[in-house]
Amino acid sequence: MNGENLLLCEKIVSPSYVRQGSQARRGHEQLIRQLLEQGKCPEEGWSESTVELFLNELAVMDSNNFLGNCGVGEREGRVASGLVARRHYRLIHGIGRSGDIAAIQPKAAGSSLLNKLTNSVVLDILKLSGVRSVASCFVVPMATGMSLSLCFLTLRHKRPKARYIIWPRIDQKSCFKSMITAGFEPVVVENVLQGDELRTDLEAVERKVEELGAENVLCVHSTTSCFAPRVPDSLEELSAMCAKYNIPHIVNNAYGVQSSKCMHLIQQGARVGRIDAFVQSLDKNFMVPVGGAIIAGFDAAFIEEISKMYPGRASASPSLDVLITLLTMGAKGYKKYLSERKEIYSILAQELKSLASAHGERLLHTPHNPISLAMSLDGLQANSNQAVTQLGSMLFTRQVSGARVIPLGKEQTINGHTFRGFMSHSESYPCPYLNAASAIGITREDVTLCIKRLDKSLKALKKEGNAARSTSPLPTENI
Repeated sequence: MNGENLLLCEKIVSPSYVRQGSQARRGHEQLIRQLLEQGKCPEEGWSESTVELFLNELAVMDSNNFLGNCGVGEREGRVASGLVARRHYRLIHGIGRSGDIAAIQPKAAGSSLLNKLTNSVVLDILKLSGVRSVASCFVVPMATGMSLSLCFLTLRHKRPKARYIIWPRIDQKSCFKSMITAGFEPVVVENVLQGDELRTDLEAVERKVEELGAENVLCVHSTTSCFAPRVPDSLEELSAMCAKYNIPHIVNNAYGVQSSKCMHLIQQGARVGRIDAFVQSLDKNFMVPVGGAIIAGFDAAFIEEISKMYPGRASASPSLDVLITLLTMGAKGYKKYLSERKEIYSILAQELKSLASAHGERLLHTPHNPISLAMSLDGLQANSNQAVTQLGSMLFTRQVSGARVIPLGKEQTINGHTFRGFMSHSESYPCPYLNAASAIGITREDVTLCIKRLDKSLKALKKEGNAARSTSPLPTENI
């Protein structure tokens, strides 16, 4: 409320009350002013009333909310449902313009401010999380797979002769399809087994570069966050190799922002070699609805090229969701989530280890994977061929979500390429296993319930296996 209106208020109620209310409002405005000045995530989280005041201030700057606005174009921010309008805080125009997702919209100063501030706050969080030298980033309203495709399509203009993408194997369909969708031929490099861990076969990657010819390779497509027993790719060595052969390097950092280890690998890779862009999911790292990702890199000009490759305007929903979330958490709150995730990782590891031992199994030794864990299921496999997959079904019906049960020998064909041992990141991993992850937002109660239900499921399957063996006919002796 401006000064003139405050003076009018003083004629209606006591001036001292009005001044008190005005001072309270200035407290909210001071927080907003700091955000506009610094473009950083506030250290302390904002109250919902401050966030809503800020969003309402942005919304009234968009033309669809102007009093007396007369729209005669094809895109005037008209929304038929009041519920939909309120869901989006009346920020209807989206972000960007027809030729550039990062451009300012004349009709939507508020939405444009939202876009710029979100990218600035997210960049601050990436630095806080460990990639100190990141130069630029932007939020894109697509999940990780399509965001990777956008990076590959941008590289096409820089390397028009290149048709191959070298890809250390990671058994996640969207990673593979991101390359196919962009029109390139993935060159799958199998991982090497060291102890229980599946690691990058650096020699095989270099052989492929030399075999195909560096000029024919669009990029190396590496991965940080992954399911154990696979561990993050050797980013320092891959980055140095890419610099040596002058090949771009795109990193799939899907849920790696929450891991100081993954972020350190990206920082080190950029320091010793070449990383052109790294992509991370909004939902997995910031606990917002699925539908957005962050594309970031160390060369602001290249990140701008990627943003200009996006055709048309874009939904502002992912930007709005992550900005609201980060303003509410504050940097302090986000760091607390990261710290709690690490603590619960240790608890989950210890609980799984104890449970595995009680059932004659073992926790696989994967110290280089900072988020995911794996427990062997050899004994379960010995009971019956179906017991391993049955365990996955039992856990799902018992409302344990996210646990992955990996049997031996599964095959999967994706776009003509057959993966043997699919889901295990290897053609012949030595044992079946179960995955569980300590991701951001997990609680001790989640771990307790998971272990309890997993224990019951394993006992039930063991009992079924014993019963089946006891009722099977005894073999007849040869006379």
